[in-house]
Amino acid sequence: MEVMELTLAHIQRLPKTDLHVHLDGSLRLSTMLELAEEQGVRLPADTPEALGKALHCGEKAGSLVDYLKAFDATLEVLQTAEALYRVAYELSEDAAAENVRYMEVRYSPMLHTRGGLRLTTVVEAVLTGLWDAQKDHGVVANVILCGIRNISPESSFEMAQLAVAYKNRGVVAFDLAGAEYDHPAKHHLRAFKLVRDNNIAVTIHAGEAYGPASIHQAIHVCGAHRIGHGCRLREDGDLLHYVNDHRIALECCPSSNVQTGAVRDLRSHPLKLYHDLGLRVTVNTDNRLITDTTVSRELWLCHTQMGLDRGDIHRIIINGFKAAFLPFHQKQTMVRAVFRELSSAEQASEQPASHPADATA
Repeated sequence: MEVMELTLAHIQRLPKTDLHVHLDGSLRLSTMLELAEEQGVRLPADTPEALGKALHCGEKAGSLVDYLKAFDATLEVLQTAEALYRVAYELSEDAAAENVRYMEVRYSPMLHTRGGLRLTTVVEAVLTGLWDAQKDHGVVANVILCGIRNISPESSFEMAQLAVAYKNRGVVAFDLAGAEYDHPAKHHLRAFKLVRDNNIAVTIHAGEAYGPASIHQAIHVCGAHRIGHGCRLREDGDLLHYVNDHRIALECCPSSNVQTGAVRDLRSHPLKLYHDLGLRVTVNTDNRLITDTTVSRELWLCHTQMGLDRGDIHRIIINGFKAAFLPFHQKQTMVRAVFRELSSAEQASEQPASHPADATA
């Protein structure tokens, strides 16, 4: 039987997760302009179209460092509690529009204190925005707090303390973000020890702008439970199989990886190889604004540019729910419900149903 090509509209209707999405990279252009006007902030352009071009949204930056320059502008308007609340709420609203059911929003509170906000005020403004959006739009959303590898280990430790304080209050994990090259995760070991001692999950950006040694260090030195990006894992077969055997999920962000130069183009992205080998691959946006994407678009690109079929896409969607930093029984209930929904979608399109074992593997 010929496999029916999935359309973007079809994928938009499917239940999904977004486990790797940065708050400060996922604003609406119109919101940026309104916040800038309210706050007296000067942005590089004054219309949505021109601002998008000025920030190089959706364009190849050539390197991770160059890609991150756009955050200088977004952070300018994210220094008030009202702005943080609004952007968090709108991010959930945008996610709901494409049927994202569960989301983990990451950011570093210390980057939002230039105007004098307390760190606790920053965290609570974002959490309140996400909680209010959940009531209105139904997207379950939690927070991952980030240390920044190119700032200082001391500041990362402070973010780790904040994660400990808000454990079971909306914060589900700790991350290390920022410029990867020449800023090894092991320098932030004190922060990772604190969160691990408090039984908090860890995910680390690794294998994006540096080789598999960065992934090895994230897992074996810092205790990562998930890996952000992991593009260069394919360069170390033994480590690749360790990641697979231990079900360490990969937070893949295909379009972002092309824009940062981590991969040449979508067709050469290792995601399909990882998936075919059985790794727990998830597909995410990274930054809805800067990357100019949605989860649905990323999955559609996996289908049209990488050759993943309907069953592959459904398996990757289920992987997202399996990899969520949620209590086991809550996650199990969610996975089973999504599996039933995807099976119904397959039957409705006259495609063979996936094997039930996919729901528990």
